[in-house]
Amino acid sequence: MEMTFRWYGEDDPVKLEYIAQIPGMKGIVSAIYDVPVGEVWPLEKVSALKERVESVGLKLSVIESVPVHEDIKLGLPTRDRYIENYAQTLRHLGLAGIPVVCYNFMPVFDWTRSDLEFELPDGSTTLIYEEETIRRMDPKLGELALPGWDTSYGEGGLGRILEQYEGVGEEQLWEHLAYFIERVIPAAEESGVKMAIHPDDPPWPIFGLPRIITNHKNLERFLSLHDSPYHGLTLCSGSLGCDPNNDFTEMVRYFGGIRNRVHFAHLRNVKITGEKSFHESGHLSEWGSLDFYEIVKAYTDYGFDGPFRSDHGRMIWGETGRAGYGLYDRALGAVYINGLAEAAAKAKAAERRH
Repeated sequence: MEMTFRWYGEDDPVKLEYIAQIPGMKGIVSAIYDVPVGEVWPLEKVSALKERVESVGLKLSVIESVPVHEDIKLGLPTRDRYIENYAQTLRHLGLAGIPVVCYNFMPVFDWTRSDLEFELPDGSTTLIYEEETIRRMDPKLGELALPGWDTSYGEGGLGRILEQYEGVGEEQLWEHLAYFIERVIPAAEESGVKMAIHPDDPPWPIFGLPRIITNHKNLERFLSLHDSPYHGLTLCSGSLGCDPNNDFTEMVRYFGGIRNRVHFAHLRNVKITGEKSFHESGHLSEWGSLDFYEIVKAYTDYGFDGPFRSDHGRMIWGETGRAGYGLYDRALGAVYINGLAEAAAKAKAAERRH
């Protein structure tokens, strides 16, 4: 398993040089943030990002994300231009030697929470999702805004795009996803870039919008859209694990060990507090609802050697910054996961000797 860390560029309060000091750190997960959604990423910008990462002794392991334009998700006539732009971006990433792209197909909103600073008993703050709070919110009125959301719609634009989705159900969204995959995966193969879709977060419909990358059955359906080793998954324990109907450890064993389609791993713990409600916890197994040893052991058992990152962390020790993306707790999570991986690998080796 290759330890990586999300970095938001030179404006990130977490300095690249600090990330390089985390024991066992190998790579960086980042993106180009100043190119409008749907436009081609210039090769020179990709190359400059890679050179900056390499200047501290790390590698640019994953691009997260190359956003999918809403016209593609909506199936509008303009989608072909945006799909070709996406394919050209993949070609540029391939020329730069970037091996993996993480992306998602969530309509309008990326990961969604009802509070970004929920205070835990120990005084740390974390991200929380409470279904009742979300139901009372109207995104058209600007009552909820999160760091992962696309803010390029302009004044009044969010309301218009939500209205466009009123006629799009799950099956229509599947059709639009299939159209995108059929045209993009050949470019990924040509470029040597593995495409790894991120699950919907949380994995159920929000604000009346459909969500389809949510469970074992739908992940299998997604993989069936195109038979290619470049067509795969970002398995996210926090996204899929907040639904108790999802057996995340089993998903690792099946989609990684049997299907061999896990190209990237997001690892974070969540504490399920009610139906469709949870808060993000420290990575330690006893703090959340997921058994992190069993999850990491499942990856180790089948020999996963791809990139992983400790996902959203709490804000601890007085740190301030981008919600979910401070340095301290994510660093603690990274070395905890690395320790579990070493223990699991040594236990497996001991079993073989006996």
